[in-house]
Amino acid sequence: MRMNKNTKQKNKQELDILKAYKKGELETISNLNKVKKEYSQIARNTLKKNKSITIRLAERDLLRLKAKAFQEGIPYQTLLTSIIHKNV
Repeated sequence: MRMNKNTKQKNKQELDILKAYKKGELETISNLNKVKKEYSQIARNTLKKNKSITIRLAERDLLRLKAKAFQEGIPYQTLLTSIIHKNV
């Protein structure tokens, strides 16, 4: 079975988390329920699909956006939505 770049990256992240855990570098979240609610709200807001728009971009910008999205392991539309959400 071949592993793609995203799978390798996830495996490395998992190993990094395990190493940090073994070293005692991770902290317990005391208000876990509150934090979970906050992140759930962020996820709901991020995933809401309200309007569809058309936007014109320079071809080189679109190619760079797609390349960055590939590196992150997400669709380029999701990355673009995230960028807009963070900056508006």
